[in-house]
Amino acid sequence: MSSEARPAGLSPEPRPAGLRKRWLVAGVVAVLVALVAGVSLGPVSLPPGSVSAELLNLIPGVHLDSELSEREIAIVIELRLPRVVLGLLVGGLLALAGGCYQGVFRNPLADPYLLGVAAGAGLAVTAVIALGGVGRQGALTGLPVTIPLAAFAGSLLAVTMTYVLGAAGGRSRSPAMLILAGVAVSAFLSAGQTYLLQRHADSIQPVYSWLLGRLATAGWHDVLLVLPYAVLTTVVVLLHRRELDVLAVGDDEARSLGLHPQRSRYLLIAAASLGTAAAVSATGLIGFVGIIVPHTVRLLAGSSYRVILPLSLLFGAAFLALTDVVARTAAAPAEVPIGVVTALLGGPFFVLVLRTARRVLT
Repeated sequence: MSSEARPAGLSPEPRPAGLRKRWLVAGVVAVLVALVAGVSLGPVSLPPGSVSAELLNLIPGVHLDSELSEREIAIVIELRLPRVVLGLLVGGLLALAGGCYQGVFRNPLADPYLLGVAAGAGLAVTAVIALGGVGRQGALTGLPVTIPLAAFAGSLLAVTMTYVLGAAGGRSRSPAMLILAGVAVSAFLSAGQTYLLQRHADSIQPVYSWLLGRLATAGWHDVLLVLPYAVLTTVVVLLHRRELDVLAVGDDEARSLGLHPQRSRYLLIAAASLGTAAAVSATGLIGFVGIIVPHTVRLLAGSSYRVILPLSLLFGAAFLALTDVVARTAAAPAEVPIGVVTALLGGPFFVLVLRTARRVLT
């Protein structure tokens, strides 16, 4: 493979493409640690050992004495566990979508937030809540079908606008042009969202907190609504992760290997946008997960998307669940919006990624 054919932002000599067992085990362990920590920590701290035993009791045939009272068991199963599971799903989806967008656009800075996808989904959800009279119960609880579908439509519209605007004035879509286009599209869609908020402030007041990102749930309801979209997105993206490595060498080489580049891109964009839409409709705008996690995985485990995507799914899930622990405990008894925490972490990280890609962006 020639150096000219390699995508921008990737190392000159990729590490072996195979997913090593130790990294897969590390990802699973990270998810389990985040699960136990998320359920154990809160206004009422619970022993991690007892929480682990109670979680194991959810497995059919397992009966362990967790030494928790009925009240504490209710806190674990009905309050904290749904929130942590939702955080795992959303974090995995956002990180997986970020890695997928980076591969599709061959752009190290692409993620759902910067491409305007999250803003498009947010505008669509706000419009449905405002015009449909929903909002007093939260984003997903009012219209379980309409809201995620509206978010999906909004996200596809946003990524299409970014893709077309990024090619304005020429056929090539450089990383710099794509990011600038994403910023412009995000600003435009955010303006429309702000207008709706001002026009319907009385009926959609809860949207303000939703815009900052939150993992507050109505029990298992939100988890069950997001789960089908998460499964579909994960299956489609992971089944086609090898195609991203082929696309990385260029469209001509991909065609010579029997791949249809545009069809693969459209399928992967649709799948990643569906996952982003489900995440955004459930938890609001949570930025930078799609940059922090895939790039960390790329630096540590290798640059092949056969490695990046499954590990981003696992470590993204653990990252957001642990970030939610910070959001719940940093200013206790008050709660910091999780979107604020990810922005504080992601801002400096984005600067670091931008510096590593500066040769491409000039």
